[in-house]
Amino acid sequence: MPDMVEPSSSEDFVDKYYSYIFLKIVIIVGLVITVFLVAGYAITIGAGDVTMMETYNYIFHHIIGTQYEYRSPDWFKDFAIWNIRAPRVFAAIIAGFGLAVCGCVMQSITKNPLADPYTTGISSGAVFGVSIGMVFGFSLGTDFGNLGLMFNAFLFGLIPAIFIIIVASNSGRSAATIVLAGIAITYIFSSLSTITMMFADESTIKKAYLWQLGTMERVTVDMLPIMFFGVLACSIAVYVFSRQLNLLYLGTGSASTLGLDVSTFRSIMVIIVALLTSTIISFTGVIGFVGLVAPHIMRQFISSDNRFLIPAAGLLGGAFILICDTIGRSPTLGWDIPVGVVMSFIGAPLFLWIIIRSKKGAI
Repeated sequence: MPDMVEPSSSEDFVDKYYSYIFLKIVIIVGLVITVFLVAGYAITIGAGDVTMMETYNYIFHHIIGTQYEYRSPDWFKDFAIWNIRAPRVFAAIIAGFGLAVCGCVMQSITKNPLADPYTTGISSGAVFGVSIGMVFGFSLGTDFGNLGLMFNAFLFGLIPAIFIIIVASNSGRSAATIVLAGIAITYIFSSLSTITMMFADESTIKKAYLWQLGTMERVTVDMLPIMFFGVLACSIAVYVFSRQLNLLYLGTGSASTLGLDVSTFRSIMVIIVALLTSTIISFTGVIGFVGLVAPHIMRQFISSDNRFLIPAAGLLGGAFILICDTIGRSPTLGWDIPVGVVMSFIGAPLFLWIIIRSKKGAI
């Protein structure tokens, strides 16, 4: 009799497993559709009336190489969509995706639900790099200007990550060490930025402040490919290690028993997060909360399996920043509010709501 029960039990288990996977795939597909629809609406915002269907149509024809008569109505609409509106929309999606992916990684390797892409002090390093560029005209690149500031932000953003790895290497590379060292380094670079700004005039202080708030205005169509491929490469690298990230949920001891070199793996992940976060910050400035909130929300639906959590959180992060940026530049407001401000205004209450609604130990 037991032999007759086992096949049925096995089939039930397989059916439940496929239902489990199917639900996650449906959620991810739903997020893709959401991003697609929100992007279409966001591109319609601006001077000139363009519907969502026209937006998709012009983008498609631009990609396949359709040419319009110079200065014709179609030419103006194509130029406005492709060169002015689309870069900002695509930058918001890319930035949100990358920061949410970084949030998944940091919360996994530190086993800390409050960890985010800036836990290692990357944002404070980037801000310091921009500060010395604006105040003293110092650039680590070949020229000074927007590209020089971006290069400063990128390279100085990597410095805290290097410090984190060095400090953690000398103290066992524990998860707690990464968090504590990140806090210390954040204060150090924040102090350096404050001292630097003491030598700045009012105009420079205002520019530096606006940069720190986070905005998509600086991203142009020429810069977009660099941002896209940088985020894509790092995100793929993170996804390749998704199974190893899952092992960390079992604890350091269990992960080591299963063959994972936890110390080395954490260092590799910190490096990837530093590269990914610095790339985004160098283009958009500092945008908070999305890397913290998006992984938490998706864990309520996807669970902690990083094979599904990483793409789902990334898509939600992209949609989240895109929605916040769209709200910030809504014609009804009358002025352009930086996306970082809108993100914090919406993200903070949302995160508090998640904490209150979540069961103890669920997040």
